[in-house]
Amino acid sequence: MLKTFINKLGTIRIGAVLSNSSLWISAFLGASLVFAYAPFSQWWLSWLVLPIWFIYVNNQCANSPSFIKDCTKHGFAFGVGWFSAGISWVHVSIAEFGGMPLVVSVAIMFLLCLYLAIYPALALFLTAKISELICKRIQWWLLAPIWLFTEYLRSVVLTGFPWLSIGYTQIDSPLASLAPIIGEIGLTFTVIFIAGLTVDLFITKKTKLIIIPTVILGAVVWLSQSIEWVTPTGKSKRVALVQGNIAQSIKWEPEQQWPTMLKYLDLSRKHYDADIIIWPESAIPAIETMSSTQEFLDIANQSASVNNAAIITGIINYHFESKHYFNSLVVLGNETANDQQGGYYYNHKNRYDKNHLLPIGEFVPFGDLLRPLAPFFNLPMSSFTRGDYVQQNLQAHDTRLLALICFEIAFADQLSANFSANSDFLLTVSNDAWFGNSHGPHQHMEIARMRALEFGRPLLRSTNTGITAITNHLGEFTSILPQFTQDVLKQDVTLVTGITPYARYGNTPLYVISFLLVLCVLIRNLRIGKL
Repeated sequence: MLKTFINKLGTIRIGAVLSNSSLWISAFLGASLVFAYAPFSQWWLSWLVLPIWFIYVNNQCANSPSFIKDCTKHGFAFGVGWFSAGISWVHVSIAEFGGMPLVVSVAIMFLLCLYLAIYPALALFLTAKISELICKRIQWWLLAPIWLFTEYLRSVVLTGFPWLSIGYTQIDSPLASLAPIIGEIGLTFTVIFIAGLTVDLFITKKTKLIIIPTVILGAVVWLSQSIEWVTPTGKSKRVALVQGNIAQSIKWEPEQQWPTMLKYLDLSRKHYDADIIIWPESAIPAIETMSSTQEFLDIANQSASVNNAAIITGIINYHFESKHYFNSLVVLGNETANDQQGGYYYNHKNRYDKNHLLPIGEFVPFGDLLRPLAPFFNLPMSSFTRGDYVQQNLQAHDTRLLALICFEIAFADQLSANFSANSDFLLTVSNDAWFGNSHGPHQHMEIARMRALEFGRPLLRSTNTGITAITNHLGEFTSILPQFTQDVLKQDVTLVTGITPYARYGNTPLYVISFLLVLCVLIRNLRIGKL
């Protein structure tokens, strides 16, 4: 079947796509989904666009002698539009900081979109292929479990890029109350499944196909809104998130290292009444092992400890023995309340090393071949080594913080592997200055909010240029800083206790149900001789 898909995909010619008006409509519908995500946040568009697209594809392909090939083409066209509009912000980092001409940066971004479009194309191919074994029309309700399978592939192949998953559009919808139970991937399944049933209703005119599942879904959503999976403990921690607003163009200049570090320290001194002070990713733009960096860290460590506070900061570490660089977070000052002295010393265990590195930005595949070709493949700090997949939570002022750096917040499985009932806060730090005033940082924040809702923990997000924010355990903003401002966000954040079903079981139940659903269809048709 994989060979057949590759052959079908291989028949898609860019020229043919550009000259086919029906495929342009699929691409347009895919592009329109960008308005369902932050910063536009029109969550209802997912419920409108997807059924319209399914019905359109059905009308275009149902009576075609090559409907599997045609469905694959429409899936690919939809994906090109979906990702071209949705991740257009990637172009900003390539053009402004990668040293590439405009036409080259656009071409690189478009190639990425063409790659990502393979996954919705594969979803429609598999749905059409299995449908052909059942009857003479597409079984749209099958798309939901198959879509989950292709989205899983998108999250793991070539290190994974699970951006713009459909479920993120529902963070502010009534469906959000299901996230602590089935997670974002479950919300994706629900939206696709109901959209598929809508198409089957349109085709068969059997109203029970949509009425019964919709009533059941409405009842489940209503009940889930009344359930509190976690509850406040009555205790809180005062946190201060520092947004330095350091321009990306000067961030890594050697002469800017001390001015940058002193800026963060000066901004923090006014807020030592906070228990925990958080600086963003690579807030200290210097190697941890350098003597000047150690001098600064000692000052910050003692300064925080004297004031009975802890500082968590991003920094670059270098291991002399292994000669490896790590994108890290370290804790300075008091690990427990009322420590007599700061707990920091070089290579202490109260740190986090980033595991899920961003291709090109933090490591370059085939680096010896690609780095000489263009500055884009030789960005500052693009030679990191992975930290361990499972690491201990950071300990700061008697608080356990589950840390993820930048891109990692998009990987719910990684968060789940490091989560425990004792995790007090989710912490994510980033440097979204790479993407300027685009919708990329807003989508990044939306993803982080979903993690807070899924795992039932307050989320602290500290960034260089924004969006710096705090959410409660429901993923709702409690405070936020404007982008591109130098400021400190301070708030008392309530601790909670308890664990959500999703935090306990993750995606496994939904994957099992999806697999069994498709398996039952195949077994049924095997028995009646259609396979």
